[in-house]
Amino acid sequence: MQIGIFGTGMVGQTLAAALVARGHEVMIGTRDPAATLARDTGTPMDPTPFREWLASNPGVKLGTFAEAARFGEALINATSGGGALPALEAAGADALGDRVMLDVANPLDFSHGMPPTLSVCNTDSLGEQLQRAFPRLRVVKTLNTTNVKVMIDPAAVAGGDHTMFVCGNDAEAKASATRWLGEWFGWRDVIDLGDITTARGTEMLLPVWLRLWGALGTQMFNFKIAR
Repeated sequence: MQIGIFGTGMVGQTLAAALVARGHEVMIGTRDPAATLARDTGTPMDPTPFREWLASNPGVKLGTFAEAARFGEALINATSGGGALPALEAAGADALGDRVMLDVANPLDFSHGMPPTLSVCNTDSLGEQLQRAFPRLRVVKTLNTTNVKVMIDPAAVAGGDHTMFVCGNDAEAKASATRWLGEWFGWRDVIDLGDITTARGTEMLLPVWLRLWGALGTQMFNFKIAR
């Protein structure tokens, strides 16, 4: 399957490498590929320049946001929360079309340091903002409630006996997303919370997640819904 990923940071890189390893074709989108390749530093979490990571992952292609959107049969938004809407605007509605986009980003605000707060919550969500801006695009909020290493390998925590959520307006898109989560990464327990407004709930899990990280001293955990 051809998959377009928006975002060159740690989440985008980790998802891209995992998907290529599973036999998929991946293009990562960025605003200016030449500028991205020219950077001498990476992210705060990983200082490796992106060009070095790309060289070590030759199965991953690099393009503009519009090129990644047109390349992908499915799309993933792995940008920072504040960069999500500008990234989609750079791609443009024509390139995005009516594809399914898994939105794994969170609207984190680091302006006051750590821990971050949410730039939008309670009465709105990042998922809703993207869906409003691009009504043809089928946004499915998912994977944003756990660490990226758990996203791609749920079995690494409790043998995979924990829960993921999907939120979105399009039932077919959520069914596709649920199937992909299982086929791509091995997610077994996926709960459909409802329309895209329910993304408010999953995004607002982040303050809890951050405090759990502090209490547990590890990011290798997830939520499980006991029935």
